[in-house]
Amino acid sequence: MSQRLASLSSQRGASVTSVILILIVVVVAAKLMIAIVPAQISDYQMTQMLGEELKEANKNRETPAQLMARVDRQLAINASYDTKAEETFTFTNEKLGQLAIRKDYDTTNNFFANVDIINHFEGDIDSKSVE
Repeated sequence: MSQRLASLSSQRGASVTSVILILIVVVVAAKLMIAIVPAQISDYQMTQMLGEELKEANKNRETPAQLMARVDRQLAINASYDTKAEETFTFTNEKLGQLAIRKDYDTTNNFFANVDIINHFEGDIDSKSVE
């Protein structure tokens, strides 16, 4: 009997339960990455685009309405954005040549079934941050 206990205690390796738990954790982590990383990349691209459009609008001394129209055209070109400029940012400075904006928007990605992940992005963009 003691020989049987000794042989059981010397066995090594993972149990089926621990392998399944590890697999579940890896799958959930991968699913989270698939849901979050594209939104982060899209926000980076959105920030770059808004910065470039703001820089151009300030250089040309455009009005806030002209900048909104410019951004709407750019968003229509980029198929990954299904939003409008007024849903994405507001003006913090409306002086000609000194326009500044605050981006503030959400993106929703399905995680599984009826569970969604909502990514909230916000930040200030002005002529100093663009240059």
